[in-house]
Amino acid sequence: MVLQRVVKPKTHKGRKFLENREPKIEENDKVAMFIKGGNTSQTVSQVLKEMYMLKKPTGIMMKRKNVVRPFEDQTTLEYFSEKNDASLFLFGSHSKKRPHNLVLGRFFDHHILDMVELGIENFRSMFEFQNDKCSHGTKPCIIFSGQDFEQLEDYDKLKNLLMDFFRGPKTEKIRLSGLELVLQVTAIDNKIYFRTFRTVLKKSGTKIPRVELEEIGPSLDLVVKRSMFGSDDLYKRANKKPSEAKKSKTQKNKSRTNLGDKMGRIHMQKQNLDTLQTRKMKGLKRKKGSDVVEGEAGETSESTNEKLRKMSE
Repeated sequence: MVLQRVVKPKTHKGRKFLENREPKIEENDKVAMFIKGGNTSQTVSQVLKEMYMLKKPTGIMMKRKNVVRPFEDQTTLEYFSEKNDASLFLFGSHSKKRPHNLVLGRFFDHHILDMVELGIENFRSMFEFQNDKCSHGTKPCIIFSGQDFEQLEDYDKLKNLLMDFFRGPKTEKIRLSGLELVLQVTAIDNKIYFRTFRTVLKKSGTKIPRVELEEIGPSLDLVVKRSMFGSDDLYKRANKKPSEAKKSKTQKNKSRTNLGDKMGRIHMQKQNLDTLQTRKMKGLKRKKGSDVVEGEAGETSESTNEKLRKMSE
């Protein structure tokens, strides 16, 4: 058994740093690392830069080259994940056997969960498109098309990986003018076409504007080379949510006042007031076989009425 030394932070900044890394009910936005391999081509380096620009501000660009082979040894990537508190990575390399190579992957508990190796067959930089670009940090709208994403299991998992990579920060509401970046991923004939568009809102004569798409780059044609996915049990653990994060069921007919008092609404059937049990008065009790109502000490109903009248006067 190996005992791990626990070092407590001595400064306020150190405490805040460790608290930010602690498990939370609502986790932080996922951070992606962009890593250069030991040997990279100009195409791979430019793809990493432009993907980093799409991923801002939740991206970390690693400037140094790292001799890493993700499918043979994952220890270096897992070390980088723990050091930078990152959940996603994009690794680029180039060799004679695997030219213009990209490895897209993600971590769970700082261990490799799944990754896919992609080869770049065609690339057009965003600087080749002479038009306006989207501002950095824009949450994209991701569109997936193609039957391969629905029919092939590996492509379905790749779709989930791409969606997790480019998802961006969580937002409850999105305004129409803020939805300006569109990512389209198409899978046809074992190839993946990645395109980037900017939405242009034009006048339509109505309240709803006419929307047009303008390609801004980067543009990539990719092919899947190999992949490594985790087991179903590992996916189940990774997708498990704490009970506090689950939305509670709406409770009907219950509400709270401004002071915090709990109020409830009860639905009852219509009551028959003729059979309603009221308070029994001994003085108005009838004798069996007689229409005379007895009062106290054998008085008749007339004497009882006079007595009640006198009391009221």
